[in-house]
Amino acid sequence: MKHIVFQHADVDALQKSFALDEALSGDIIEIKDDYAVGPLYNIYIGEGIEQRRQWWRDVLAGGDYDGHVDTNEVDDYKTVAELVGTMRRNEEEVIWIWAAQNKHDVSGYYWLLNYMKEFQGRVFILYLNNLPFINEKGHIFYPTNLFEIPAKEFLKAKKLARPITLSEFEVDPDEWTKLCNENKGVRLLEGGKKLVQEDYDFYDAELKKFITPDWQKASRIIHHFLSKAKHTTGDMYLLWRLKVMIAMDMFDVQGKIANMKDFEIKLKVS
Repeated sequence: MKHIVFQHADVDALQKSFALDEALSGDIIEIKDDYAVGPLYNIYIGEGIEQRRQWWRDVLAGGDYDGHVDTNEVDDYKTVAELVGTMRRNEEEVIWIWAAQNKHDVSGYYWLLNYMKEFQGRVFILYLNNLPFINEKGHIFYPTNLFEIPAKEFLKAKKLARPITLSEFEVDPDEWTKLCNENKGVRLLEGGKKLVQEDYDFYDAELKKFITPDWQKASRIIHHFLSKAKHTTGDMYLLWRLKVMIAMDMFDVQGKIANMKDFEIKLKVS
């Protein structure tokens, strides 16, 4: 059995459940890119793949993850090619795709589906869509991320596994193609598997609300945004948006503009 997840924290959470139920045991494969942001146009051919990689190079330039794009650790296309090869060689192998109610997982699901159609009947989805679970304190909650679920609750979650239907293999890729062709930069989850798109500057207006007349480290601004904003995204994307706005001379800045802990920002004094 091959388990597919879309966030790094999900790997450890799912791994812990294996000790409670050997029937769940299998290889865990992480799809590492965040397909909820960035260019998607021609994403399955060389030109589009390289365009997206170059965009990530620009986003991560100068920070802790500079150069990370060009390592084998984040090559989802290599990962999925190996997975397809395994499925073709072993007709008994099955795939379980785990997705929670968030734009990151749903975008990853859509991206992955392009490679799964030939294995229809052997590919299962476990979509935690508005389903209640019990947290560590014994309270009912509705997780938006897989890693929020305690290990013992995965025994309940596995009952959700169902084959991806032939209809889904027809309809969902068409929906994803429409999104790819819109060529926008931000995807949001409206509900179910419904994604909508916004421009790259979607988070800017809300992010600016956390910039004050006093000096603050970029890391503090991003932390406040992530803890209070209704719509959030990865910290590297937000750092990139801060750098874009700084380049537009929108704020005063001091320090080396690289990692979020290296520089401070404040509102310009008129």
